[in-house]
Amino acid sequence: MNIAFYAPLKSPDHPVPSGDRLMARQLMAALELAGHRVSLVSEFRAFLSSAEDDGKGRQAMADAEIERIAGLWQASDLWQTSGPPDAFICYHPYYKAPDLIGPVLCRRFGLAYFTIETSYSHRRNIGEWARAQACVLDGARLAAANICITGRDHDGLRQAAPEVRLARLFPFIDAAPYLALSPAAEAGRLVTVAMMRPGDKLSSYRALATALGLIRDRSWRLSVIGDGPERAAVEAAFAEAGIAERIDFLGQKTADEIALLLSTASLYVWPGHGEAYGLAYLEAQAAGLPVVAEAVAGVPEAISDGETGLLTAPGDAKAYAEAIAALLGDVARRKALSQSARQMIGERRSIAAAAAQLDTILKSAIGERA
Repeated sequence: MNIAFYAPLKSPDHPVPSGDRLMARQLMAALELAGHRVSLVSEFRAFLSSAEDDGKGRQAMADAEIERIAGLWQASDLWQTSGPPDAFICYHPYYKAPDLIGPVLCRRFGLAYFTIETSYSHRRNIGEWARAQACVLDGARLAAANICITGRDHDGLRQAAPEVRLARLFPFIDAAPYLALSPAAEAGRLVTVAMMRPGDKLSSYRALATALGLIRDRSWRLSVIGDGPERAAVEAAFAEAGIAERIDFLGQKTADEIALLLSTASLYVWPGHGEAYGLAYLEAQAAGLPVVAEAVAGVPEAISDGETGLLTAPGDAKAYAEAIAALLGDVARRKALSQSARQMIGERRSIAAAAAQLDTILKSAIGERA
């Protein structure tokens, strides 16, 4: 199929790295691997930071973008060669970044509409966000399939609109760069990969610092890969926990550098506050790293507790510290978790597995729509 792809929160070509940008790129790659032709139809960012904003400027820009795209699809030279696509896929529409262009274009041109990772929460029905949520539900109802990456999103959509068509796609990564390296764990080497942003990221860094401060008697060092506007606050958290001298801040790294660093560590540690699922968890497991995280938000979608890592109760610093200490002192269990983690990623969470899942979902939905 000829597929138009759109991500209203952050374009796959956005200059700032994030999990959202990475997943958008991976989805496009998976669709192409399945044999489809995928084009980024727009880089219009629909993000709205405040419920008090009236959204008029955003809607005006969306209307202009709709006409721009429609004009391209209707141009005689394009119409004869490719014309409108067969399907339109929107990645991650939610209350702060609804899809303001896809449903309009699909209705105008009679295209199949799909969403991936649509999120809906009743508690966000305030101000402009309430209008945005109505837009999100309108798109979900139009969609030939709403492809859910987490159980939370699946259940939230089903509760809000029981009639919507749902499908599941498990979180995945391009595992090849990680599986290509043989694990060579340095004893006591912990690692985490995360941007230093306010909110959930900073909360996780503080929780990690508190937990590690409780096991200062153990032999370990932590490599931190990432940077951001809260760098000073992150450093302060480790200093307050009395462990600043045991933290190696490595800054931002390339994907290849991250793969190599992961392959030389013993454990991946990141609480995961507010994570939708956490692609970095999948990357760590592909590199053969057992993960220690909290059973919070969408984290359990990425980690199999007791099989590929350990999950502890949300907000329990003592339990989190004890889980890290237990694995630091148990080489045999770390090795078993490492092997299971790599096997799980290679068999069930690779881009090839996702390509097959997506292809089945799209063809089934298109067939039902015909």
